[in-house]
Amino acid sequence: MKIYTKTGDAGMTSLWGHGDVKRVPKDDPRVEIYGTIDEANAIVGIARSFLESQKTALCVMLDQIQNTLFSVGADLSNVSPDRQDRFHPVEIKTMEQWIDQLEEHLPALTQFILPGGHLSAAFLHQARTVVRRAERRLVPYVNVDGSYAEHLKYLNRLSDFLFVAAREANRLAGIEDTRAEF
Repeated sequence: MKIYTKTGDAGMTSLWGHGDVKRVPKDDPRVEIYGTIDEANAIVGIARSFLESQKTALCVMLDQIQNTLFSVGADLSNVSPDRQDRFHPVEIKTMEQWIDQLEEHLPALTQFILPGGHLSAAFLHQARTVVRRAERRLVPYVNVDGSYAEHLKYLNRLSDFLFVAAREANRLAGIEDTRAEF
């Protein structure tokens, strides 16, 4: 299979499935949503690459997050009226458990912190902000099509997880979070 198809050269792209609309402009809101999720996934991959040598539980979590983000993006690109979601809401509960697990090792927050620290933490903070953007872009779709409500909840929880994961990455690197002074 060739990586280039030339079908997008005029600014159009194909959606997945057998719905009414198959070709849309590349700036279509649906494409923006799953494109933003793809962007977040790439940033999580960068962050994970800085942690790979440690083989921590955090690396395993981030690997699962990346795979789940692929599922969420696939669901959002699928226009089939009878689509079978690849994303499973149990992932939300799993992430809540991970947040609780990671927070056991972190000092309690008493004020806001600045994004940064170890490179992995900085990229996890960036991924968090990109996930928040995807979440904002998904809200109008959920208001029209409630079948994406669990996807929205997942993105909300994911941004929480990424915040805690960034703090954990700093802890693993022996770097304290920087308190915001404002």
